[in-house]
Amino acid sequence: MNFRTMRWAVMLLSGLITTPVLGATMLQCVPYARIVSGVQIYGDALTWWDQAENHYRRGHTPRRGAVLAFRPAGPMVLGHVAVVSKVLDDRRVLIRHANWSVPGAIEEDVLAIDVSDAGDWSEVRVWHSPTNQMGARINPAFGFIYPDKPQLRAFRPDPALGDSVRLASADVRADDPDEEQAAPPRKTRAASQPRLTVDMRAIHFADAAPSARSLGDIIADVKRDSALR
Repeated sequence: MNFRTMRWAVMLLSGLITTPVLGATMLQCVPYARIVSGVQIYGDALTWWDQAENHYRRGHTPRRGAVLAFRPAGPMVLGHVAVVSKVLDDRRVLIRHANWSVPGAIEEDVLAIDVSDAGDWSEVRVWHSPTNQMGARINPAFGFIYPDKPQLRAFRPDPALGDSVRLASADVRADDPDEEQAAPPRKTRAASQPRLTVDMRAIHFADAAPSARSLGDIIADVKRDSALR
């Protein structure tokens, strides 16, 4: 077998091996954020902050429609991007994003909190829908990318972008006539409030607790708690 024949055989075999994987791809945060925010940046999430320079304004103040760009850290090897859907105060916003709590899952209007000492959104905790509580991990972030014309756009599932499922959704559109409507307004507001059931006192306590704890310390605490029960 000559080199050219061998090369084509390898390419064919590679295609057969990767086809099932490509067919099972999940919705990523980047196409979701691009569609919802209208920010026309492509490439991995970790590159968005630098790509935005000279194209979009950037800052550290949350605004509706802005893209919150996370730095790569831990399991976020490629970074992450989310779209601000509502500003609650300087330290709390609701966000819409994909591929966070569960691969491919869409979470709409869930809580994100700035826990940085400087109040510049450089460290963020994010709602974890499967457990219905704030995530314990503190995530480093670059800041916010502001679109030229802030507007939340509807996201409709597209097989070309990968499989997706909605884990959380809240109706904040009734007070927001500028938002594109993906569906008729819901009949009631009681069952569609933003996911804010977390006890804020617990968050403040967790944020004030020492963060430099080793895995051994955590295991020791768990064993001690178990022994006391």
